[in-house]
Amino acid sequence: MTRGAAPADAFLGLGRAPDPRPNIVLVVADDLGYGELGAYGQTKIKTPVIDRLAGQGLRFTQAYSAASVCAPSRCSLLTGLHTGHSRVRQNPQAGFPGDLRQEDTTFAELLQGVGYRTGLFGKWGFGPQRPGVSHPNSRGFDEFYGYITHSAAHDYYPDFLWHNGRKVRLAGNAGGKKGSFSPDLFRRRAADFAEESGDQPFFIMYATNLPHAPGELPSLGRYAAKPWPRADRAHAAQVSRLDRDLGTLLESLPKRRQTIVIVTSDNGPHEEQGFNPDRFDANGRYRGYKRNLYEGALRVPFIVWGPGLVRKGVTGRVTSQLDLFPTIAELAGAGLPRKVDGVSLTGVLAGRRNPAPAPHLYWYRSEKSQTKRANKIEGGSVTRLAEAVRQDDWKLIRYAPGRTRPSTRGGWRVELFNIGKDPREANNVAKKHPAVVSRLHRLADASWT
Repeated sequence: MTRGAAPADAFLGLGRAPDPRPNIVLVVADDLGYGELGAYGQTKIKTPVIDRLAGQGLRFTQAYSAASVCAPSRCSLLTGLHTGHSRVRQNPQAGFPGDLRQEDTTFAELLQGVGYRTGLFGKWGFGPQRPGVSHPNSRGFDEFYGYITHSAAHDYYPDFLWHNGRKVRLAGNAGGKKGSFSPDLFRRRAADFAEESGDQPFFIMYATNLPHAPGELPSLGRYAAKPWPRADRAHAAQVSRLDRDLGTLLESLPKRRQTIVIVTSDNGPHEEQGFNPDRFDANGRYRGYKRNLYEGALRVPFIVWGPGLVRKGVTGRVTSQLDLFPTIAELAGAGLPRKVDGVSLTGVLAGRRNPAPAPHLYWYRSEKSQTKRANKIEGGSVTRLAEAVRQDDWKLIRYAPGRTRPSTRGGWRVELFNIGKDPREANNVAKKHPAVVSRLHRLADASWT
């Protein structure tokens, strides 16, 4: 924890407003692996703030991202639809939609409709760099400060950021100079937004681009003298910076009403620009990395904290980030406008009831980019179209011969794992369980629209 920081139970207090609905802070880290937090077993990287939130809140050990790369994961999180139903199903590339449309509905739009003040600070990633249907202000966010496009968020010292529909030039960053570190700006603006909300309940989506590559930041801090390559020291410093920034933000929030904090990541750990995720067991010793459909790519940190609102403990309930849409809607007292692919967690959080998870989880992968470890671990097929389904403890992964979906089941290369008995997905048991393979094939077929 940063010097002088209050313990997590002092961040927000337990003050109550006449309106009992809580403030909600959703933290979506960028490429933060399951194993990169102390609460999930990390020993080399220090994350005391998030660890304390986990110790005082509810920590999920089988929580899944909606995709193994950024854009489809964030689209599904926002809309509550898995990648067989959602608008954006892959990272931006020529010929495929990378923006939201008028008929899409985000949870921010629901919150706006029931009186919440909504803000997004950091990475958006959908649509062109101009106001329009796919702009955050058109998709339920009263205030937006950050990056519009997917690729722009790779620059920690950008020449400009967007504040709503206005391009804001950043002093000191032009001509290759590094003056304004964007995560600092997101944290400060999010804090100001919360204070300006007054007695109105607020929702903050804190979508910092930490710890995505490149490993840029003002200081390596405690990791400067570590005997590791520079990329590894920088990544560790980015994770600790994320933790410190969150602590500073939470300390600054007004205490007029109870607040729920949700911490998660868009997908598993990256291995880009020289970073070695294996040094830190960044995937929690699970198999796979960003871009794969193995557990290491899809299983992510998921922590919910809110004294008096969220029970303290650990749960192995199979949970998807798709569950956030109905959960946030119920917390805010908003009805669902349509069927979603997630299940509300409000009863789980409060310890009142434990509704069944979604009948199955589904993932679609179509990715042109590749990285060495991710490609090697699946036998060189990381740029092939692939799908995965989990039902109960069974998980099917199927690979197409190329970048289009085969017309028959015989066209897929298939792997089957029992996650309960084999969480590291070391033993492909597809040949031993043909009936299970057939059943999960049918689920995968039915999940694609």
